[in-house]
Amino acid sequence: MLRFGLIGTSQWADTAHAAGIDAHPGAELAGVWGRDFGKAATLAEAHGARAFAELDELLDAVDAVAFSVPPDVQAELAVRAAEAGKALLLEKPLALDVECAERLVAAVRAPTVVFFTYRFDPVLATWFRDEVDGRDWDGAGVSFLTSIFEPGSPFAGSAWRREHGALWDLGPHALSALVPALGAVEHVAAVRGPRDEVHLALRHDSGAASSVALSLTAPANVNEVVFWGADGLVRRPPVEGVDVVRAYGAAIDALLSGETLFDARFGLEVTRVLARGT
Repeated sequence: MLRFGLIGTSQWADTAHAAGIDAHPGAELAGVWGRDFGKAATLAEAHGARAFAELDELLDAVDAVAFSVPPDVQAELAVRAAEAGKALLLEKPLALDVECAERLVAAVRAPTVVFFTYRFDPVLATWFRDEVDGRDWDGAGVSFLTSIFEPGSPFAGSAWRREHGALWDLGPHALSALVPALGAVEHVAAVRGPRDEVHLALRHDSGAASSVALSLTAPANVNEVVFWGADGLVRRPPVEGVDVVRAYGAAIDALLSGETLFDARFGLEVTRVLARGT
């Protein structure tokens, strides 16, 4: 049984991280830590766990640490957990600058997984495996255009998303779709649109090219991933039904096995690409 400590007390920490750990037969939520001890206590009680007032006490009590905090906070605290030898289940992006991401990767002593939700969802993971992986693609396009700062949105109050926009929030999802299929990114060109909208043109080391359109403030709702090449065109199925708890369970499976493409090193490569598109 993998004993998890959870760092963070947000709605996402509750409905994705804590719920995913609870649902996994090989994992246990042993403790919660947050800057607000009252919120940590409330979340811990809801999941039958203990709230910790000190981070080092939490680290001493667990085997693995899950993070649900802003990326700049994650980059700092994950180094402490990594240096303590803990397995890490991280959020994307790994960090908001390359130096912090490199420092985190250098500290790793145990398995790591970055929770790219769409890549761990069982239905979408099957689509990538059956329709995308192992084929010779000429190119691809990703469009993630949405509006999250609306009343009732669980992310409406996210300060780091307001400051850094879609590039850093949705960009990791786009790159998690493109890089495994097309190869490492060799060249990045970025064009800014209204508000936080950004368009990226990417050249990959396979010779393929791809394009990305991202926005968290768009008057539209577009969520598309398309690949094309000699074998034709494939389009990712709709994602309205993504099962976050099952996806998180697949991420825990990867952490337990120690085998996944989507580890901290991959998260570092994503950070490097995003920094070049800033």
